Parts: sequence; structure tokens; C-alpha cells
Amino acid sequence: MCGRFTLRTPPRQLAEQFACELPEDFPVRFNIAPTQPVAAIRAGAGGQCEFTFLRWGLIPAWADDPRIGARMINARAETVAEKRAFRAAFQHRRCLILADGYYEWKKTPHGKQPYFIRLPQDQPFALAGLWETWRDPQNNETVGSCTILTTEAPEEMRAIHPRVPVVLLDDAPARWMTMDPQDKLERQQVLQAVNPRWLCLDPVDPWVNNPQNEGPRCISPLASGDA
Repeated sequence: MCGRFTLRTPPRQLAEQFACELPEDFPVRFNIAPTQPVAAIRAGAGGQCEFTFLRWGLIPAWADDPRIGARMINARAETVAEKRAFRAAFQHRRCLILADGYYEWKKTPHGKQPYFIRLPQDQPFALAGLWETWRDPQNNETVGSCTILTTEAPEEMRAIHPRVPVVLLDDAPARWMTMDPQDKLERQQVLQAVNPRWLCLDPVDPWVNNPQNEGPRCISPLASGDA
């Protein structure tokens, strides 16, 4: 699964990489958690890319209670086309969730050890996402929310967790946004796990375990032998 991630890359660099206009400044984040706003790119009017912030945890349009979103932070790539909560968004509302690293937890005799997973040199990347709009019947306010797709982890990463988020590299972000959702072959090609040899997996300070904690300490590596 994907339950926490980072976005520390300057907006100007993100704008250049994803060819989309972004705000000149927004907070650096070391510990983005469910129900918080996440930076996303989606198709706007006329098909042009549009930057927005979405609440992490998809609230289906038919939901009676927005708290359902806390259980919808991830969607399985294998079943997203069939699940009631996600199938409409998969057909019509795909998006890119901007990130430059994510966390996963490995069970150990001493508790859960967090690992920080990133590309070499901390390059930013996109996570495959879906977005939805929900209208609160009490106050008529509209909430934009999202979920992150996951897939089966490569064998080399299963010791940490059996699932990984779908990290979109090279031409995959554009393919994810424009692909035919009925094309099963393309879907399999786009929604696959990244080769673990392309990633850095570092055990980090358990400080990150608390979603209220922020700052560089979240990605501070453990001394050798402490993990």
C-alpha cells in the first residue's frame, strides 16, 4: 500500500518536468498523510493540464458520509476497473499525484521499521491517481478527493510490504492520463511496479511513524545495523 509520502521538490522544477503551471510556492512536505491535501495534476477545461490540491482518500460521489474516504486512500490496479468506488473515476478522472519519495513499514521483532523509498538523487515522480468530486448535502460545499493506485510488489521488495504504489516514469504519466481504460494490455503496461533496481530503500528514523511529525528528521537514515 502507500500510506505516507514526501514532496520536497521546488515547484519550478515540478512545473518543468510535468509541463504544467504550478503555484510559485507551496509548503515542503516530509510526511504527507491520508486526509491531508496532496498536489495533483489532472485534465482541466479543453484537455489542458490543471494543477490542484486534492484531499487524500477518495470520497465517491454517491457516498453519504465523507469519512469513507479514510478507507479509500489506495485502489488496487488489478480491480480498479470493476470496483464501484473507483470505476467511474478510472474511466474519466485519472490524475498524477506528485511525490519524490514514499514510506513503507517492515515488521521486525522490535516493531515496525519505516523505510524511505525514492529515486536516486531524489528526482520527483508521479503516482497513478484517481480523483472524484463529492458534494456535502449539509452545506452544499464541494470536496475534491483522490486515491493512489497500488500493485503487487516485486519479489525483491516483498520483505518490506506485498504492495507498492504505481510510480509513473518516462512516458508513463502521459500514457496514464490519455490511455484507453478498456485496453487491458496498455493498462498492464502502465500500471506495473517500478524495477526495484531503480530505487533507493533506506531505513529511517521512526520519528516518521507519527503523522503529526514533519521535517527532515522524517527521512533521516538510521545508522548501519540499527534497522
